[in-house]
Amino acid sequence: MNKDKAEINKKKHRRIRMRIRKKIHGTHEKPRVFVRKSNRYIYAQVIDDNSHTILAAASTLEKEFKAKNTNNMESSKALGKMLAKRLKTKKIKTIVFDRGLYPYHGRIKSLAEALREEGVIF
Repeated sequence: MNKDKAEINKKKHRRIRMRIRKKIHGTHEKPRVFVRKSNRYIYAQVIDDNSHTILAAASTLEKEFKAKNTNNMESSKALGKMLAKRLKTKKIKTIVFDRGLYPYHGRIKSLAEALREEGVIF
């Protein structure tokens, strides 16, 4: 009775995700920035966990990235700068960074560094 490998991985990822979410929580003053990536795109959402609302979002699917390659570190750096500008318009200065299941290197690291360069504190 072999289980499907995809189903096993889903359960494993769900367990890891719940372990991370027990420790990371965003409020209205200090929201959580959740990052998700695929092989081609990166998505970032600013979430207030108390009211369960999305305060801001940005992704490499937007118009600014149509002519560019979206799966490299330059595009993730540009995405971080775009998200930082949207946070500034909402007057949010501090965040909690939630990298999800992804290790802190490559595209995730360049997005986080771009947020820091623009003055977002975490």
